[in-house]
Amino acid sequence: MASEGRWEDVMVQVRVAAIALDQSGQHVILLKPVDAEPGQGRILPIWIGAQEATSILIAVEGAATSRPLAHDLMRSMLESLGAEVDRVEVTRIDDGTFYAEVGLHAGGGDLRIDARPSDAVALASRTAAPIWVADEVFEEAGVPDMTLAGDEAGAEENVEEFKRFLEEVDPEDFRE
Repeated sequence: MASEGRWEDVMVQVRVAAIALDQSGQHVILLKPVDAEPGQGRILPIWIGAQEATSILIAVEGAATSRPLAHDLMRSMLESLGAEVDRVEVTRIDDGTFYAEVGLHAGGGDLRIDARPSDAVALASRTAAPIWVADEVFEEAGVPDMTLAGDEAGAEENVEEFKRFLEEVDPEDFRE
């Protein structure tokens, strides 16, 4: 893997800001730069499946499940094999499809494994690994952050603008 300094020049570290439903009832994960204030900057919406959304929410909220989910199994397998998730990266978007990689440290070496962004984020949420997004992905697919931040009038305007975005956007433009 490249040195941390190189990645900081071409990627931005993000966090899971929210998981929402669009107007058609499809799940959207919203990724936001870790140092951005609410209502400032951009967010990256990625449409994901219901199972992946549930898995991410459970991990982010620290909720317990009676049986391990698929991403819990992945984490347990990696731990049993002595592998560590160093980072996950949303590396590119091609014709509306997002691509991600999981960076692992295992057996004294570094590995990069192709993954769907939803699976990569779900795994990162369970392992406390940082999540990174390529700058060009944010430039192409990021939208202004319209979350509540500040005064009531501005917040209402932001909510209405975000609703218009969700009504007008076609999930096929951002399919995983």
